[in-house]
Amino acid sequence: MKKLKLPLVTIMLFIVIFFPSYLCNAGGSEKACPPGQVCLDNPLTGNQSSISPQVFIGRIINAILGIVGSLALAMFIYGGFTWMTAAGNSEKVEKGKQILLWATIGLVVIFTSYALVRFVLFNVAPSPVVPTM
Repeated sequence: MKKLKLPLVTIMLFIVIFFPSYLCNAGGSEKACPPGQVCLDNPLTGNQSSISPQVFIGRIINAILGIVGSLALAMFIYGGFTWMTAAGNSEKVEKGKQILLWATIGLVVIFTSYALVRFVLFNVAPSPVVPTM
């Protein structure tokens, strides 16, 4: 459990710092933001400068898929590192191979879920269509 503390804290800090600004950046806001201040539109209001619930949910799904994809990349690096540093130890070689195999399967699941979400949001969802994926 101690080994998981640092990666979990790092991931949580990343989410807290970057996730809200990604979700709430409505783009094309008509209000002027004073210099030196950060201005965010409320994504849940019905104003013209805010975003629709479909766009908001699409951004949440995109952010989650981006984070999960980054974790898959980290697992590829970890699996490759484990395999390359095995120094002939067959258990470590097998562990590295298993990590790479499951990271590949995870990446296939991530791509499939992305394609499915994109299909649903662009082809099945009612208007307005989500333009931000």
